[in-house]
Amino acid sequence: MIKEISKSIREYKKASIATPILVSLEVVLECIIPFIVARLINEIKAGCGMNVILGYGFVLILLAAFSLLFGALAGSTCATASCGLAKNLRKDMFYSIQEYSFENIDKFSTSSLVTRMTTDVTNVQNAYMMIIRTAIRSPLMLIFAFTMAFIMGGKMAFIFLIVGPLLAFGLFLVVRSVMPLFKRVFTKYDNLNRSIQENIKGIRVVKSFVREEYEKEKFGKAAEEVRKDFTKAERILAFNNPMMQFCIYTVMTFVLSFGSYTIITSRGVDLDVGQLSALITYSFMILSSLMMLSMVFVMITMANESGKRIVAVLTEKTSLSNPENPLYEVEDGSVEFENVGFKYSLKAERRALKEINIKINSGETIGIIGGTGSAKSSLIQLIPRLYDATEGVVRVGGHDVKEYDIETLRNQVAVVLQKNVLFSGTIKENLRWGNKDATDEEIIEACKLSQADEFIMQFPHGYDTYIEQGGVNVSGGQKQRLCIARALLKKPKILIMDDSTSAVDTKTDALLRKAMKDFIPETTKIIIAQRTSSVMDADRIIVMEAGTVDAVGTHDELMKNNEIYREIYTSQNKAGDNDAE
Repeated sequence: MIKEISKSIREYKKASIATPILVSLEVVLECIIPFIVARLINEIKAGCGMNVILGYGFVLILLAAFSLLFGALAGSTCATASCGLAKNLRKDMFYSIQEYSFENIDKFSTSSLVTRMTTDVTNVQNAYMMIIRTAIRSPLMLIFAFTMAFIMGGKMAFIFLIVGPLLAFGLFLVVRSVMPLFKRVFTKYDNLNRSIQENIKGIRVVKSFVREEYEKEKFGKAAEEVRKDFTKAERILAFNNPMMQFCIYTVMTFVLSFGSYTIITSRGVDLDVGQLSALITYSFMILSSLMMLSMVFVMITMANESGKRIVAVLTEKTSLSNPENPLYEVEDGSVEFENVGFKYSLKAERRALKEINIKINSGETIGIIGGTGSAKSSLIQLIPRLYDATEGVVRVGGHDVKEYDIETLRNQVAVVLQKNVLFSGTIKENLRWGNKDATDEEIIEACKLSQADEFIMQFPHGYDTYIEQGGVNVSGGQKQRLCIARALLKKPKILIMDDSTSAVDTKTDALLRKAMKDFIPETTKIIIAQRTSSVMDADRIIVMEAGTVDAVGTHDELMKNNEIYREIYTSQNKAGDNDAE
């Protein structure tokens, strides 16, 4: 885990190395100051003049100034290094996610990825900040302060050798108790974020069904679960502070009592006032260092689980990869499925697709129809390698899809998915996702083909109309037509529309299909639909049933020979559907 996270330090290595060096210099100077003060006290006791006092004063001011300078510089480099690590971690995680296949994405929930890129990264950032500064400062302070305390106080310094192990044992018990709690609480954080995400995304549905109270209750329950675990963890961690305070006061009582007794009985021979003063200061330094170390361990304990969750995202290897010598050109839009089987997970018992054998010629219009759960979407997702077939071969342009460069393949296979997504920005900016170099003329042409130009021109700002996040300020049918136009701008050899006209009326649907047939005849068009009217004029129609191809044929052939297709057609027409017209 540490090795993987440290890869994200990169350009912040200098700041990460400079911080411990600066902290070391700060500690050395801080530990010298009490020693100088002890000598000054002894000089005053011996009746020195003002020139000696001023000399010591100048040295002390100089040491304090440099200690302050090194401390300030260490704080600056520490902030640079820790914030830089956090930035790179988020960047690396985001870049990793962009490389994921759909199979990889299925392993992580959206809310979990958000938590990992926010809360978890912040925990690691705070821990790293303490590691390169406090975790360096505290042990060095312990070593130097104990050495100086032994020099100044002799055998009395051994009290720290007794207190140290006791504190370490107590700290071990605390850390061991809170580790499982922190592991559990981050899973509950995911649930909390999921509740927030779902509510905000579906706020219109919540309000239309008057489910505000239910959502409040669900959120409250998730928040309460997080509170309980954090409260339990904080209660255990709370033992840390009183334990430290007890040790500090015990040591101080011992040093003051035994030190005073030694001064009086030895008449300052074994220990004098200056040495006692320095010993008290070193005692505070040692114990405060131990307290800081305990805070470091607490932070590292919390960050440990966060680090594991971050590394899980960084080390997740995409299930899709380019071959050694990929093809960079798709010859045509032909598609062939040969004995194809597919499971969403290798551990899954049931296959989503089995024994699929289909051959689609370039330029054909193919309709796919079937009941819910018949694996229509699963079938078409294998063409652009959103998933890889578990069995058999999928060919595009006469070659196995695994032989192509993934980017090349996907640029030639445009998919309008079932869940249409628009991003915040103007209509033009959204459409240029299909082709970033598309001219205004090409955008307008694509919108005319998708029957979107008419409603776009009715907006006050036309193609410069701003689309809110998720496209909430356009209707479902308008969103679908914009997504189709975006796909057309890729000028693909294969166009797949996964139930992407379900929200448009039958007249617009018919106009869209006619435009596709007239203006892009060489493009292979695969249309998944629930309405028979959307596919009845296709060259061939594939009827899916429970992950298999039940029949392939024209509308007329299927009406005569296929019971499933005939039932779908009849039921839609009996329901008053206009598809038959």
